[in-house]
Amino acid sequence: MVRVRLKDVTKRFGSVVAVECVDLEIEKGEFFFLLGPSGCGKTTLLRTVAGFYRPERGRVFFDDRDVTEVPPEKRNTGMVFQNYALWPHMTVWQNVAYGLSMRNIAPDKRTERIRQALQMVRMEAYRDRSPNQLSGGQQQRVALARALVIEPDVVLLDEPLSNLDARLRLEMREQIQALHRSLGITMIYVTHDQKEALAMAGRVAVMQAGRVVQSGSPRTLYSQPANRFVADFIGEINLISGKVVLLDDEIGVETPVGVLYGRPGYDDIRKDDQVLCAIRPEAMEFLAGRPGEADHVVTGTVRNAIYLGETEQYVVDLPDGTRVKLADSHPLVQRAFPGDRVSIRFARDAITILRDEGENAA
Repeated sequence: MVRVRLKDVTKRFGSVVAVECVDLEIEKGEFFFLLGPSGCGKTTLLRTVAGFYRPERGRVFFDDRDVTEVPPEKRNTGMVFQNYALWPHMTVWQNVAYGLSMRNIAPDKRTERIRQALQMVRMEAYRDRSPNQLSGGQQQRVALARALVIEPDVVLLDEPLSNLDARLRLEMREQIQALHRSLGITMIYVTHDQKEALAMAGRVAVMQAGRVVQSGSPRTLYSQPANRFVADFIGEINLISGKVVLLDDEIGVETPVGVLYGRPGYDDIRKDDQVLCAIRPEAMEFLAGRPGEADHVVTGTVRNAIYLGETEQYVVDLPDGTRVKLADSHPLVQRAFPGDRVSIRFARDAITILRDEGENAA
């Protein structure tokens, strides 16, 4: 396994800048995710690490070795593609063996390594089948075995679960996580699925328009987003606009629903800044009893109630026209109905103060 370092990497396709000025360090044995919407540059960045693309600017390092000019076959990376990319005329065994054959591994060593790889992904019993005789999940496991059998320094996974149904995705998540724990290999995983990243990653880089806009642990990205884009993209968020009126241990923001206090989400916050108070739906609850000193309370009218099984989501209109969402995680009974007047409580430490840069700003 290796430490992967990207230094000022930029990749263009004609006039289109796909990746711009990316600096990242991925530690040895880390399970690292590149997360973002379609077209943000995450797959381009992954293919640049693999060596399929050469950056116009910047360098790629494996440990201290500069591999920017090294071709893919000499980087010792294992790639798992979104569409599996299995040879249809080969058996499972032959597909997994292909990379070893290209590397001129001795036949006796080759056999043992293929057997071990198929055993890791629980596909030994399917060794003589062709890909068209396998389910989507089985094909994905073969693709994973093919990537692992070459004993790569780093495994690169490009949206590997996107073609699977929801139940199978959950099963494959657990299998990939278990493999990472047992092998301790460096893995870089591309996805647009925020829940997948939150559930699996050790660390995540969120990308927008070719740039990394925030990186950190899933918990940090969710609870302390750096800007509106990250807050919006990772989960749902309530945003209440206002102006900074107090700078102290807490930040005071004058809003249409009163002065709200929260923690800063950026460093150079100043008095009179136009900002957004960001609050997750699950941090809000209907007021029962007297509020505590550290609570904020707002009142509004229930617009809709949506039962989702494990949660019930309420959409509430506040008097100034702001619309917020509240998530009840224990929906044994419906707590409110459309048209009901309600009071909502949320703690001050649940609020992150973000720059108000407009809906499309990073």
